[in-house]
Amino acid sequence: MRTPVVLLTGVDREAMTATMVGLQFDLPSAVAVRHHIDVGRSVLQRIVSDVTGVVEQVEIDLEHACVSCAIREDVVPTLERLARSGRWSTILAHLPVGAEARQVCNVLAGDTRLARHLRVCGVVAALDGPGVVEDLLGDDLLAERGVHSSEDDRRGLGEVAAAMVEYADVVVTDGPAEPAGLELVAALALPGATLVSGVEHLDAAALASSRHVPGRTDAWTAPVSLTPLPHTEWKHVWRRELVSPLAFHPDRLLDDLERLGGGRHRSRGCFWLPTRPDRVLVWDGAGGQLSIGNGDLWGTRPPMTRLVLTGVGTPPGDLADAFEAMLLTPDEAAAGGSWRTAEDGFEPWLGPVRRVA
Repeated sequence: MRTPVVLLTGVDREAMTATMVGLQFDLPSAVAVRHHIDVGRSVLQRIVSDVTGVVEQVEIDLEHACVSCAIREDVVPTLERLARSGRWSTILAHLPVGAEARQVCNVLAGDTRLARHLRVCGVVAALDGPGVVEDLLGDDLLAERGVHSSEDDRRGLGEVAAAMVEYADVVVTDGPAEPAGLELVAALALPGATLVSGVEHLDAAALASSRHVPGRTDAWTAPVSLTPLPHTEWKHVWRRELVSPLAFHPDRLLDDLERLGGGRHRSRGCFWLPTRPDRVLVWDGAGGQLSIGNGDLWGTRPPMTRLVLTGVGTPPGDLADAFEAMLLTPDEAAAGGSWRTAEDGFEPWLGPVRRVA
């Protein structure tokens, strides 16, 4: 029999702790395992507890203190060990602050041995209620909040928090959130996800008996997502979907990147460049912090450029114009082989251009 696992994610320590305490109180037969990365000492701390108290408390030296190392070296092996013991009905896994549940889900999905013992029943994103908008759309880095996972962790807080909300089955706020914050969470969250205002209203029993469906979350969060956006009207939140079969012009995109990537909004999606026509390029940003990177190959899929932008208040009036201005013109798109070049300016983020004339 597979042991159900609840994966708890977040970027706010207090919200995650309050959520974990609430879940453990409502599930007395569960075991809770909390992982914390001490960046300064390059140490991974693990605390396992149940209703009887602390079961084990250890520190593990990490060669490189980072989320991926923690998940590979201790989080997943600990989950397997606790499940094999048969001692508890449910495992509550408090992941390191800033660690995404997707990494754990991918490991479990790809290992048939682990899948015989563990089943992810739900992914929870815990947010600080009063700080929802600032955490999702502000320009702070994880390091500036003291919740980074390594010395070179330069990730934006909003980018990480928004990705957690989009992937979660349940999003819970600790403390009251303003209406704009609640609408923002609803706009970003997976359609059909459970949104809970107040940790005290979280239904732990329902969560433990549910089932996380990776295919559903992957379809919503994939850079090349074809999941239709729900048609919802909000009072405080705006959303724009910008789509074209055309590529971005490398020079114009590089010059005007901030017109779409800057500002207090969440933006994500995919694009392509005529200098790299075979590769899906990933766009992922929030609060003025923007990451672009390589995805998989387009394969048989027709290339496309699709960005979804979500924010609070009045949307910038030039988003559509900025998007159109960065796309290739019909004449540029027809140029074909002339785009075979040694460099396009995106080498620092995407690596060298592989198709050279």
